[in-house]
Amino acid sequence: MAHLLLVILSAIAEVASAQYTATYLPTNVPAHTEKGQIGTNQCGSGNNQTSLWQNLYINSVEDFCLWAPPYSDGKNSSIGEVEQIVVSWCVKPGYGTRLIPDGTLKGAHFVQTPDYVQVTGWGDFTKMNIPKGDAGGELDPHGADGLGNPHEGLVFGSTFGKLQQYHEWTNFMSATEFCVRACKDGLRAAKICNHIYDVMGCEWNMPGSYDQGVFENCIGDSAQPMGIYGSSTFHQGDPSTPQPHPAPKSSSCKSVSSIRNAVGTASTSAVPTITTPPVASSTSGSGQTPALSSATAANDARETARCVNALVLGSALLFGTVVTLGLFVVI
Repeated sequence: MAHLLLVILSAIAEVASAQYTATYLPTNVPAHTEKGQIGTNQCGSGNNQTSLWQNLYINSVEDFCLWAPPYSDGKNSSIGEVEQIVVSWCVKPGYGTRLIPDGTLKGAHFVQTPDYVQVTGWGDFTKMNIPKGDAGGELDPHGADGLGNPHEGLVFGSTFGKLQQYHEWTNFMSATEFCVRACKDGLRAAKICNHIYDVMGCEWNMPGSYDQGVFENCIGDSAQPMGIYGSSTFHQGDPSTPQPHPAPKSSSCKSVSSIRNAVGTASTSAVPTITTPPVASSTSGSGQTPALSSATAANDARETARCVNALVLGSALLFGTVVTLGLFVVI
């Protein structure tokens, strides 16, 4: 019976962490895949600096996209405030998205591993509507409401062969730093693309190369799952913060001289103002959790609420399952 209960609890955990699992390709995706979307997933081709397309692509250092605000009013377009409505900005034309303006990226490092693709680097993302000084936030396909941040944000890539959708991914964006990882479907995907360490930032979640002035494509080993140290798991808010895992080894790196697409300016499309407190800078030190900005603190609170809701759901499912088993045994 004890073993059976463990199996039941495991199944409950799977239900509690259930997520969006539909699979699409850009050629068959509907215009809207979740409720509450401001844009569309039917992106077409070409490019448009006022586009509201919400498909991301990650293929190489010359062909990747990032999430960023659809507008800038100099105040209320911080990542924490607009996480549900961010849109796709791409290096390469032809996806129907906005293009990352020339001069934005100061360094970018693409790595393909057995389990995921990842791009890390630096830039001036005020050119992509992120306010100067914004400590940023984390974007993923889950979100506090289960609809993802952004709502209906889809990620595609063809690095591992034919074009596929990545169901597990995570992207940190700030005014100066970025990192994005998309994981192949499989048993390790949720752990390696974990999204719960939303105040820990890029270099803790995705250790790798963040050198400025370098653009390269590499092959590398898979990283250890963030937050897991042997049999111990770190949780945000624990008394001490462990060091990030070491960056995995990489090899076969090929440099690219520069990344250009001839787009020189970003869009400043007007959107109704969203009232928010100013975002505080995030700092970190050895053995300390980085200070929360108002935006990331709100993200953390929403994530906690999501976990509580999942626990309630799990408890209800467990009660129903045990009752059913009890009736079965009696019969």
